Amino acid sequence: MRRRQVRSLERDETALTAVIEFLSAFALFLMILTAFLALAQLQMGSNDPAVDRLDRSAVQGLDRLTSDGGWFVPGNETAMDYGNATADWHLQDAESLNQGRVQAGLVVDGALSMAKINAIQNITEGDLIDGLGLDEGFSIHLSIEVVASNVSSRVGVLLFDSGTERRTASASSTANRQFIQEGETWQLVLEVHRGGRLNNDLHLTEVMARPLSGGPEWIEIYNPNDFAIALRGWSLNHTGSTINSDYLFKSGVIAGKTTLLLTGDATSQTTGNASQVIDLGLQGFLGVGMFNGLEDGTGELKLRYTQLDEARPYDVSKAEWGGDTQLFMIVGQSLAWDGNSSATTSWFIEDTPTPGDP
Repeated sequence: MRRRQVRSLERDETALTAVIEFLSAFALFLMILTAFLALAQLQMGSNDPAVDRLDRSAVQGLDRLTSDGGWFVPGNETAMDYGNATADWHLQDAESLNQGRVQAGLVVDGALSMAKINAIQNITEGDLIDGLGLDEGFSIHLSIEVVASNVSSRVGVLLFDSGTERRTASASSTANRQFIQEGETWQLVLEVHRGGRLNNDLHLTEVMARPLSGGPEWIEIYNPNDFAIALRGWSLNHTGSTINSDYLFKSGVIAGKTTLLLTGDATSQTTGNASQVIDLGLQGFLGVGMFNGLEDGTGELKLRYTQLDEARPYDVSKAEWGGDTQLFMIVGQSLAWDGNSSATTSWFIEDTPTPGDP
């Protein structure tokens, strides 16, 4: 009788050992399989590696924006000047930031720096994406808002809000962080999108085709976005009864909420508050004195943009004068945009031109 009990216990112990060994081996197999799928970026079950990359990019991008004050490395077309790298990236202008490499940190002494927030207007969306180390093909939208304050009128104030719209992207992920400072709560939200159409939006705001006293012709362009916009890919097209010309921007950048002034002669041009002045007289697109680059009587000026993956440009902004528009300028008058829409009726004759001040 005892012998049967001993044999029964031996069989039970052997079976239990086999079960434990099988479960251990199966668990190890699942761990190895999961690690392999993760490294290969393959999908198992409900997990989507593409969404995981978006989530990770949003979290890491937000962490880099809010962990320190950031840095800037000057550069040119051939190399980066690491010896003159600086944390004071917010003191650089838009052109310098676009030529170098910037990682835009916004936090100084544990708080968001208003000086660095304002300086984001000197960075293009693409440069910020590169600085944050996001994957190629990603786009972003960044907003910084006052969500709580002792002053009721401050609640809802946007300190920064620009970037690609979520509705244009195939997938998105969002990360946010709040800072309590100066008696207020500021919320920073970073959206990372897969794909999406960059929010390239510039406006023609004033055109001088008949300057006084042999002065230069000029064109005023305003950037309504908070992000800076690189001018590469943008072009101007002018059509008149006797003049037809085109100009393609190959470089340059216009900071957010600022005005670019194009002129036929930079040495004699009144610039107002323009953030940048580009001389197009040397290229023959704008005239000065007796030379006309823009048609005096009847003309059409188009501001165009070509997406990197598209062959044909599309019209972003247009100004027309003369002909059926009934907008006929005399010497010293300009054609100005009222800021409402792109329709011909949104343009009027300005008796007191204001170059550089839209």
